[in-house]
Amino acid sequence: METTKQLHMRDATAADVPAVVALVESAYRGEASRAGWTTEADLLDGQRTDADAVTGMIGADDGRVLLFERDGTLVACCHVQRREGYAYFGMFSVRPDLQGGGVGRAVLARAELTARQDWAATEMHMTVLVQRDELLAWYERRGYRRTGQRYPFPYGDPRFGLPKHPDLEFELLVKPL
Repeated sequence: METTKQLHMRDATAADVPAVVALVESAYRGEASRAGWTTEADLLDGQRTDADAVTGMIGADDGRVLLFERDGTLVACCHVQRREGYAYFGMFSVRPDLQGGGVGRAVLARAELTARQDWAATEMHMTVLVQRDELLAWYERRGYRRTGQRYPFPYGDPRFGLPKHPDLEFELLVKPL
């Protein structure tokens, strides 16, 4: 276990799946997510992830689901995946009542360090809904560049949520590591 700004980091195991799913859902969907600023409740209903998806990420050889705990309580998580020449960052979630207090910055920095150290990745990539202006600006302040490259939202696939808007798209963000 490692410490990053009073956070203890460890890799997720199969036993952590229910807690990870609950954390991700609480950060993005439903009324509880409105306690933080990363909510997608105005854009999407339904689930953000599920046990099968998280189990697959934990069991994959090309990535890590990182958990961040404070005093034994899960407060944040993310998924970092090794790809050819770069790493992909996703499933980034911070407990809504702790958002805005520096936890997210610490988690993002640790994920970037992990990608550099473990896989010699030279870039970190991620996708963010283009409707999330505040979140896009947050990443830009941390060195991510908007590429203008867009991807359609997977409409019709409830595993990714139930859209409330007909124009959802993701944009690729990139940061040199």
